[in-house]
Amino acid sequence: MKKYILVICTLILSHASFSQTTEQEDKEAIMAVLKAQRLAWSENNIEAFMEGYWKSDSLKFYGSNGVTYGWENTLDRYKQAYPTPDHTGILSFKINDISKITDEAYYVMGEYHLKRTVGNATGIFMIIFKRIEGEWKIIADTSS
Repeated sequence: MKKYILVICTLILSHASFSQTTEQEDKEAIMAVLKAQRLAWSENNIEAFMEGYWKSDSLKFYGSNGVTYGWENTLDRYKQAYPTPDHTGILSFKINDISKITDEAYYVMGEYHLKRTVGNATGIFMIIFKRIEGEWKIIADTSS
């Protein structure tokens, strides 16, 4: 009987350790989301860009016009501020830091650069990613 209990405990513990990801794997997954966003933005596909965000009324975006609450409102804000391909331009990021907050959350600090025909734009951002249903999503974004 003790042998069976030992086998069951070993299986449970090994399953738990295999289901967890490493910090490096988490960072790579977050960088993959940012890359997909960069490519979508540069193709003037704001809806695809927004796939990196948590589709929730609890999403928060903090910019120069104050706080925008919710995924739909954030999408509308982006569409108003960047109405044409001339406004979205080509996006690039410089990631300065990705730091773990908890096993399920990270913050990312960086710089964005937009190369555009209507004039280039640059700024800084800090975003918070959270693992939601197995996917990394931005739950809060501060950009200026």
